[in-house]
Amino acid sequence: MPPPPPPPAQPPQKGKFVHPSAKHAKKKAIRDAYAIEPISAFYLFLAASLVAAVFAPIQDCDETFNYWEPTHYLSHGYGLQTWEYSPDFAIRSWLYIGLHAIVGNLRRLLPHSNKVAEFYFVRYALALGCAFCQTLMWRAVCLALNPRVGLFFIAALIFSPGNFHSSAAYLPSSFAMYMAMLGAAAFINWRGGIKTSQGMFWFAVGGIFGWPFAIALCAPFVLEEVLLALFSDKERFFESAHRILRGVVATLVLVFFDVAINTFFYRKVEAVSWNIVKYNIFSSSGGPELYGTEPWDFYFRNLALNFNVWFALALLSLPLFLMQKLLSKSAETFQSGLRTVVLLTPFYMWLAIFSLQPHKEERFMYPAYPFLALNAALAMHTVLAAFGNADPKTLVGKIPARLKLAIVALALLLSVDIGLARILGLYSAYSAPLKVYAPLVEMGNRGDSVCFGKEWYRFPSSYFLPRDMHPKFVRSEFRGLLPGEFSEARTGFGFWSGTWLPTMGFNDQNKEDVGKHVDLKTCAFLVDTTYPEQQKQAGWKAPPNEPDYVADVKRWEEVKCVPFLDAASTPFLARALWVPDWEVVPERLRRKWGRHCLLKQRK
Repeated sequence: MPPPPPPPAQPPQKGKFVHPSAKHAKKKAIRDAYAIEPISAFYLFLAASLVAAVFAPIQDCDETFNYWEPTHYLSHGYGLQTWEYSPDFAIRSWLYIGLHAIVGNLRRLLPHSNKVAEFYFVRYALALGCAFCQTLMWRAVCLALNPRVGLFFIAALIFSPGNFHSSAAYLPSSFAMYMAMLGAAAFINWRGGIKTSQGMFWFAVGGIFGWPFAIALCAPFVLEEVLLALFSDKERFFESAHRILRGVVATLVLVFFDVAINTFFYRKVEAVSWNIVKYNIFSSSGGPELYGTEPWDFYFRNLALNFNVWFALALLSLPLFLMQKLLSKSAETFQSGLRTVVLLTPFYMWLAIFSLQPHKEERFMYPAYPFLALNAALAMHTVLAAFGNADPKTLVGKIPARLKLAIVALALLLSVDIGLARILGLYSAYSAPLKVYAPLVEMGNRGDSVCFGKEWYRFPSSYFLPRDMHPKFVRSEFRGLLPGEFSEARTGFGFWSGTWLPTMGFNDQNKEDVGKHVDLKTCAFLVDTTYPEQQKQAGWKAPPNEPDYVADVKRWEEVKCVPFLDAASTPFLARALWVPDWEVVPERLRRKWGRHCLLKQRK
């Protein structure tokens, strides 16, 4: 006969001894419940980044004129040039541009290649790189902290409009964000040894090849290394000094490499990273404030839109941690407490520094997005630990477990819904500039001019103009400095002479140069937006230099028009989130629409 089955395990009685291995097994089971495979995390990050690569509108004209256009020049021999690329100022890195031009040119080796395909191929590469970096930082968070924190880190990023903006954007601040994630992964994960030099290297790559100010994000990690070294024995002190020295040497090597590449393009020795810092901080001619300033709460409002609940949690992360430590009876070491404070510091530091700067732009926050997500994940972990307290003597313990689960699930679901509603709203409202140029493949002649007036800043790049068509600017009410054009002359070695030939009409004070305009008669095509809702208002009159070209049917023929949000006539909620144009939605809450049009000049 078979032996009788063993008796069922009895729960431990109050006052009885529980073996430590049983407690460890319970903690391990809880951790495993939140653990996912690295490849699964990568697929989640990649899916979110690819959605951005395919659907995200270009948020900032700086992305077009300072990055896509120089890349188009390297690949196709012509493009628009901003004053930053004039050899007289040299505050943009050709190394950063060249890396992306190589990626775009790889697409030309594949079947069915065209310039639009190159544009999206670069975006796909950026999405892939972002997902890879996010996965490495997530993995470090899971190993060093907790898989549940890692799970919240994923949720805070993949459903956020902030990730939709930044993950596939061709901007140095996005590149700095990628490198910041690699650097943070090295600093966070001490398994296999402390990796200070590796962390410093990745932050330096992001700062020197991308955006120099992003190097500041590694300051809390380096300071942690210094503090621990000061309180260690002599041997550990020299080990720390050696790690920091290796990081400094690696940074200097990167600076040398960047200077060498830019010296080739500008034909003179240029330290572009220093030029950027000098212009933005030590400029005597006005600096970045010339391009607009914002109030101190600009980033708070912007991050609330782009991260909703997660931004609130990120702000509360340090107070929650300190409160937990004050109320907790666990004997946590000084080092582990310091580690948590160090991990929480970069986001606060970055937000404080850039909130104090007069000139503010959304993209300036990109490098801090991973740290915002980390702070929010740690705060959520802390909240759930307190909320999950089952002690019936406490107020939280008296709440039924199912009700707690429902509250948490509803909060997370609301966050996801708000994030997706904003992403859908942004795509449906502002994607027209990526759609109107398709008919040019079948129309027009080689070398035709496609002109822009008041819509100059919505131009997505020359990658959308086939047949060597060139973008041009006609007179509008804008009185700042418009981009010029890279010289197409072939001198010297015959390669990219426009990067070093002397330029005219550029200045670093945003002063208008009338030589950047062409006569309207020379335009074969023109891009304009019409806003019927604004025209219905009493007393509306078009500005003298910005007529409604779409309405001028005698001179212009509509080639293609795509709906474009009339932000001035749309209420805030409908601008911030997707609101359906259904009959049941009150008229005062609906979005109002204009039309973004490609026009052809009648002969």
